[in-house]
Amino acid sequence: MKLGRELPILGVLVVVVLARLFLRRRRGAETAPTRREPGRSLRLGAAFSLVAALFGDAGLVASREIKERARGRLFRLGTLAVLVIVALAIGLSTLSHHKRPVVDVALVNVPARLHAPIVASGAAAGMTVRLSELASPQAAAAALRAGTVAIAVEGTDRIVVNKSLGTASTSAADQLARALSSELGAQDAIRAAGLSAAQAAALARARPVPIVSLAKSTNTSEQVASLIGLPLLFFMFIQYNTWTLLGVMEEESTRVVEVLLAAVRPTALLTGKVLGIGVLALVQAGLIVGVALSVAKATGSTLAKGTTPSFLAAIVIWLLVGYAFYAWVYAAAGSMAERRDQVQAIALPLSVPIAIGYVVGIIAQASANASLVTKVLAYLPPTAPFAMPALVGLNAVSWWQVLASVLISVVCTIGVARLAAVIYRRAILRTGRRVGLREVLRRERVRAA
Repeated sequence: MKLGRELPILGVLVVVVLARLFLRRRRGAETAPTRREPGRSLRLGAAFSLVAALFGDAGLVASREIKERARGRLFRLGTLAVLVIVALAIGLSTLSHHKRPVVDVALVNVPARLHAPIVASGAAAGMTVRLSELASPQAAAAALRAGTVAIAVEGTDRIVVNKSLGTASTSAADQLARALSSELGAQDAIRAAGLSAAQAAALARARPVPIVSLAKSTNTSEQVASLIGLPLLFFMFIQYNTWTLLGVMEEESTRVVEVLLAAVRPTALLTGKVLGIGVLALVQAGLIVGVALSVAKATGSTLAKGTTPSFLAAIVIWLLVGYAFYAWVYAAAGSMAERRDQVQAIALPLSVPIAIGYVVGIIAQASANASLVTKVLAYLPPTAPFAMPALVGLNAVSWWQVLASVLISVVCTIGVARLAAVIYRRAILRTGRRVGLREVLRRERVRAA
């Protein structure tokens, strides 16, 4: 496909153009810092007013969080970089998939009637065969050692390669050598049996008997789409939950939270921060999915054919449910941190269940096997955002099982949110040192008594 061949060049041009536009806009902002677009400010103000009206104080905090994060250079350049990487990755993978490997085959005293079957064997294996005739087996051996040919066919009963074929070898030359071995053997058997040309043609047209599976079939292209969707979830969870943790920690360390709590309740402040960052995560995920599907469709990738509405719905649902579950956990953890150097020690244990769910989901997709471990983890809220979409991609679950897993995660998220609100309320104003979880919960039990 012509469009696919120019895709890397187009990707580079897009990056250059967008970079130039960004730098020009930045220079313009520096020369005229007080100039604003009334229409744009009015539209943004109306949108944020609507959010505030729907969610009250939490909506005001969410609007502030969205504005602060969205206008940051890190968010914009990071989003642009991810979109370009996704577009180039899909385009280049499509190009490598569509490119047929070429295998050079030397013929030594091979009858003309076998030339066409040799070429046809390569075409059936998805490769192009280039034939060249040599005068002797010695010349064929020299060509094999020099690497100018990959296979030498001598007469009708011998195939020579430079290195022995491994049992697990999947190179194009090894696959063609095995195919030629079977094809030439079949041609010899047909000739020895004295079959007519019509009988030989009928034998060549024989079709293999279909293999029927009792289990639900797995769409290979949908499996590829799942292998892209799970890393997307992993990236979104790690990035935006870390944002939540850092945001809470920085507000506490800089004492900004004291000003905010003078006007907003702690629960509304925490809810607004989770909601605002969640909106940004959903917007960025929508952009990534939209660009990925557009590039896949333009280049003829199997991703566009294999991405079904059910799988897209599973990714969106678990992005929302999974983020909601982990955002409260990371926010509560951020309230117990005092300095940035404490973030890694706090975030590492929280990322362990995310990593476990991601690895299990990827293994299930790569092996096309819905193991018992995957099915169990699909109902546990910390790992369900990865295990359940993997099962959806494998067609290994019914709709009611997905619904049951979502309901379990929602109920657990409500409980985690209430606990996170308690931790946040007790720990956010304690500055000067890192607050332990046991200390916060002990204080809550003492006051409740």
